[in-house]
Amino acid sequence: MAETQTNTAAQPDQEDNAEMTRLGGLFSWTSIAFVVLCTAGIGLGLAYAFGMPIAGQRLIEGQYYWVFIGIFLAASFIALPGRAAQTAVPVYDAIAASVALGICLWFSAHAWEIVQAGWTNFYAGVVLWVLMLEIARRSGGFPFLLVVFFLGLYPIVADYFPGLLMGIPYTFERMIEAHVFRTEGLMGITTKIVAEIVLGFLVFAGVLIATGAGQFFIDIANAGFGKYRGGSAKVSVVASAFFGSLSGSIFSNIAGTGSITIPTMKKAGYPPHYAGAIEACASTGGVVMPPVMGAIAFVMAITIGVDYATIMVAAILPSFLFYFGLLLQVDGYAARKGLVGIAPENLPSARNVMKRGWPFLIVMIFLVWGLLWMRWEYYAPWYASALMIALSFLQRETMMTPRRLFATLRQIGILVTQTAAIIMPIAFVVSALTITGVTGSMTSGLVALGGDNVYLIIALGVLACFIMGMAGLAIVAYIFLAVTLAPAIIEIGGLNTVAVHFFIVYYAMLSVITPPVGAAAFLAATIAGAKPMKTSFTAMRLGVVIYFVPLFFMFQPALVLQGDLTPLIYVLPSIIIGITLLSGGLEGYLLGVGMVKPMLRLPLAVAGFAFSFPGLITTLVAGVASAILIALVWRDNKRTAEATA
Repeated sequence: MAETQTNTAAQPDQEDNAEMTRLGGLFSWTSIAFVVLCTAGIGLGLAYAFGMPIAGQRLIEGQYYWVFIGIFLAASFIALPGRAAQTAVPVYDAIAASVALGICLWFSAHAWEIVQAGWTNFYAGVVLWVLMLEIARRSGGFPFLLVVFFLGLYPIVADYFPGLLMGIPYTFERMIEAHVFRTEGLMGITTKIVAEIVLGFLVFAGVLIATGAGQFFIDIANAGFGKYRGGSAKVSVVASAFFGSLSGSIFSNIAGTGSITIPTMKKAGYPPHYAGAIEACASTGGVVMPPVMGAIAFVMAITIGVDYATIMVAAILPSFLFYFGLLLQVDGYAARKGLVGIAPENLPSARNVMKRGWPFLIVMIFLVWGLLWMRWEYYAPWYASALMIALSFLQRETMMTPRRLFATLRQIGILVTQTAAIIMPIAFVVSALTITGVTGSMTSGLVALGGDNVYLIIALGVLACFIMGMAGLAIVAYIFLAVTLAPAIIEIGGLNTVAVHFFIVYYAMLSVITPPVGAAAFLAATIAGAKPMKTSFTAMRLGVVIYFVPLFFMFQPALVLQGDLTPLIYVLPSIIIGITLLSGGLEGYLLGVGMVKPMLRLPLAVAGFAFSFPGLITTLVAGVASAILIALVWRDNKRTAEATA
């Protein structure tokens, strides 16, 4: 346990060295400038959230948004390198950061005039647009830049497109005005999400990482699951589920737990790509894991028009099925490869873990109480962060020393900067599709294309979710698709609104482990020292069960606890059994029966999926087929055992 505590205490500094930025050492001049800038932005966000006056005056929405954009756009030019292996901040990036901050402060000073009198400045708007495009390239790569650039220019040529793609044309000047100054663009939903909703959760995630929450959840998972076969992988799944639920961030989840779990899995005998894939899958599912779920839950609640509690309750069964399927996959692989659990003498005592980690449980309980009972949707993560910092002083290993506080502020700054850098450019895409009126056209077009075939429109929806989610941020994809795709699916199929919106979130989220972009799998591969694409394909295979779950609750809203819950009596057991069979076919090991011969694996997987799918006929037919296949697998294993004896 002494080793564990040492690792926990050293965690912030270790992460500083592993960051994909060019900030240099913890106390380098670049790092200090970055931290000062980000601290000002975080402090401003805190003041705005709680209505604190600045210079005797409360900020209006536009004033705050412009300063926030300026600060974190400037921070992006400091932290994100313009090209690979760039370790220093060149003069031109310092100039770009200064120009971005200066323009946004100028716009902030004119915020009232922008809202009341339509004040704009075309040339400054163009400069800000160009700077934002460059940050899109640095944060999301060249493909992301092309998406933002070409879709952002769509209003200029909107009237040249045929059919449902035809929209209201705009001149370049009017387009810049809409993109930069109006609520359809930078002053709209995308900036609101990162500056108001996501910010508090990113601060909380940074505090959790700094105080050793990742190690605590790993230790508690070790105490409960470490002794079973494939124990190290099961620990990764459970720990990432809990950490992701609190942090609400896929990538901070991978950084917070993966840096510990991946090396442990490799030491236990898991190949690097498989270890990275497990962590990527587990971390991805954490953002829809109750009770907290992160910022995306609040975005859904606002979009649908329901309270947070409705979203949290609806997520219970989908998240259970998510992790049930992943644990079965992990268990099947361990059984097939003969990977045993962790030796009892190497496992932490549950009692000692709870003695050391009770502050995290207190904070978790407080956060749930604040979200569900007090309805502090915007304030809860800030309160939880303050409570976590206060409790950190009760133990020497987590005490927030000046050095640790600085490292925490840097970690938070990086999380916010990276998130803002990829969300804010999306404003140009949202603006382009909104001002041209093409979002409504796309919805009506999808309805017309699908006709009465709900399965076709859902297939198109799955494709759209994957494409939009490839940038690595489910929130961005959800915002766009909730406006265009959700109404079409609901209109054609008459499906439950909450179920449809969860369907979109799940598939947009799963795109981060899916080739060819698989951003979460690529990050886990970096930690594991594995090939990114191989890790991504493995993560996709591990998550195959998870890919089907959204289809189940789409057609049976009782699974998201909506409407009549009576069907759960027979639907939930059939899905659990079906997922078990599907996992057995995919991994070549059926729980409770034994090894599955190669020739039976595909039929078993297909039968498991059919048995899971809500519907009397499919369940009955697949049930008969499954029974036959299980009998064959049992017979094969009995013969093998007799031959061995």
